[in-house]
Amino acid sequence: MNVNYVNLETVCGITSKLPENELPEVAFAGKSNVGKSSLINALMNRKSYARTSAQPGKTQTINFYNIEKKLYFVDLPGYGYAKVSQETKAKWGRMIENYLKKSKQLKTIFLLIDIRHEPSVNDKEMYEWIVYQGFQPVIIATKLDKINRSQKEKQLKLIREGLKVRPGTLVIPFSSETKQGREEVWAYIEEVIKEGAEEADAE
Repeated sequence: MNVNYVNLETVCGITSKLPENELPEVAFAGKSNVGKSSLINALMNRKSYARTSAQPGKTQTINFYNIEKKLYFVDLPGYGYAKVSQETKAKWGRMIENYLKKSKQLKTIFLLIDIRHEPSVNDKEMYEWIVYQGFQPVIIATKLDKINRSQKEKQLKLIREGLKVRPGTLVIPFSSETKQGREEVWAYIEEVIKEGAEEADAE
């Protein structure tokens, strides 16, 4: 998609009421510093609209980006950051859970995993939890440019086996440096939104 219009429309903190959006939503989940903001910026064709930070645990809100007045990107708080208190972690968890349960427009969830490492305990828990909520997450294997090309298939296998992904789960390798994977992610988003519109028309 050629993105000309982007607007950070809603920022929800712990106590905020979630917006009742009319447009479809796609959500992005991943542990702190996995490259969530970089992926969102690449998809939006912006350098730094979604705030990237070298300091993990920076996204502490749920951010709703209006894209082309056609859909929302929903940036969920990063999980698994060691330097925040258990109480804060629990609050972030409740925020994410609340959103996944209550959003009427959520069409798909992208779960970001660092391609360089085996999925962490937090990654595995998040994957299982998203599936438990009734979604089939798409896995984005980030930081593709940080490994040799020859390592790619081995690392993707490590992610699939580490998460015990369901058969048919889409895994997309992505690099924010080269933008490899951007077109595949957009193709998937457009397909999901089209399917949703067709289902709505059929009702």
